Amino acid sequence: MKVTIAYIEEPPFGWAEANGMATGADIDLADAVLRAIGATRIEHRLTTFSELLPGVAAGRWDMNVPLFVTPERASLVAFSVPVWAIGDGFLVRAGNPEALNSYASFAKRRDARLGIIAGQVQHESARGAGVGEDQITIFEHQADAIEAVRSGAIDAYASTALGNRILADRIGGSVLEAVEHSPGMNGKQQKLPLGAFSLNRRNSDLLDAVNAQLRSYLGSPDHRARMARFGLAHNEIDPALGC
Repeated sequence: MKVTIAYIEEPPFGWAEANGMATGADIDLADAVLRAIGATRIEHRLTTFSELLPGVAAGRWDMNVPLFVTPERASLVAFSVPVWAIGDGFLVRAGNPEALNSYASFAKRRDARLGIIAGQVQHESARGAGVGEDQITIFEHQADAIEAVRSGAIDAYASTALGNRILADRIGGSVLEAVEHSPGMNGKQQKLPLGAFSLNRRNSDLLDAVNAQLRSYLGSPDHRARMARFGLAHNEIDPALGC
């Protein structure tokens, strides 16, 4: 059985190494699950975030790496059981010179500029907290958003708190800093949003097999050890268990 899974450049969840091989927490989890259900060939397809849902819905590949589950997205694709729960955060210049620590802080600073990847849930979260559209710059690629923070073109890049923490560690704390949003800081967001694999809605056999394996594997010592290699800790795994 061959399975093609699409991913995007977003450490620690997925990225392409110098030799072109895909790696990351989501890639590692997908490979472990797919091998366990009998996949003999797994192909990784690098794409952009905006192409993930249309691509799997059109059958251009079989499965996407996990992304946040929303009712709108669930109308287009079939989601697996959740695999992680991660809150939002900002990537800012070292020292956080604009003192930005939540979407609400942006709403109070009409001159502040926020970068978001096209189609990601952070866009709706920011708008829901009162951030104006004129304050938001949309990027297609994460690397462009990071460079915009470096250059001062934007004041912060919004993504997952975990992803930004890994990015800041890689780039260096003297250049960029990760700021995690505390629970409840953004008003409506009280629970951590859940992330799950997404598949074509007609591919029920693969979905059922993936879900059965995830239910038996998530939270196991092997799963936790694999995720720890990429920086995912118990607090990012436990809220998704049993959902």
